[in-house]
Amino acid sequence: MTLQDKSNYLKGLLILIGKDKIISKEEERAILQLGKILGFDTKFCQDAINELLENKYIIEEAPKFSSKEVAISFLTDGINLACADGNFHLSELSWLISVAEKNEIDKLWCIKKIDSLKAESKNTNGELEFEITKLLTQKAIGQ
Repeated sequence: MTLQDKSNYLKGLLILIGKDKIISKEEERAILQLGKILGFDTKFCQDAINELLENKYIIEEAPKFSSKEVAISFLTDGINLACADGNFHLSELSWLISVAEKNEIDKLWCIKKIDSLKAESKNTNGELEFEITKLLTQKAIGQ
């Protein structure tokens, strides 16, 4: 996973949690956890969260990743994160679909994944397991 992918991953999920103009405690906790997984400083991530809703200059363009594998991981984590606050908003759905399109992933796959993960999120204890962790672990051990 390239440094650009890691940066796009974090920025993309920050954009996603800002779509509804409210950052829940669950979303904040998840972003801090994700930042740590990706190797970003906690203070940097906290500052990014704190400034997110006030920053009028954030470009909300869908990220393009270096591989479909990373893009699918991002979409999976994005869907789970969008469900973390108990509300899945149309603006979040639209943005995730734009990410799928930019990364040449079928919209239908994305919609089906949203449906299945929304159902699964109702059965969790609120803790997110990031798909990117699995991807980084696989890459680290050479699978």
